[in-house]
Amino acid sequence: QVQLVESGGGAVQSGGSLRLSCAASGSIFSVNTMAWYRQPPGKQRESVATITRSTATNYADSVKGRFLISRDNAKNTVYLQMNSLKPEDTAVYYCNLQIVTRGSYTQQNYWGQGTQVTVSS
Repeated sequence: QVQLVESGGGAVQSGGSLRLSCAASGSIFSVNTMAWYRQPPGKQRESVATITRSTATNYADSVKGRFLISRDNAKNTVYLQMNSLKPEDTAVYYCNLQIVTRGSYTQQNYWGQGTQVTVSS
């Protein structure tokens, strides 16, 4: 069994910062690509940032230069530092981890429960 717990969401004013965390626990052998997605109100879920096990990163154009994704492999945790937040960043943010579990040694996608980020103008 694997559990993902997200934290760090909240409400901030435009220009503010937030740091999201997503920690995985359970029967984990390894974690490959980690990612953050978001779903704005009334819209589809979209990719925000990804980081591979070798720490190669990729960002959506809308967040480049403002958001920073990082990971701590020892803690099976991924972070998203969000700076210069804009009202259009308002969304529910979800982490997604590609996890190889002990026993099966197969990779599966796991999603966090989602955390609300609200940016007011």
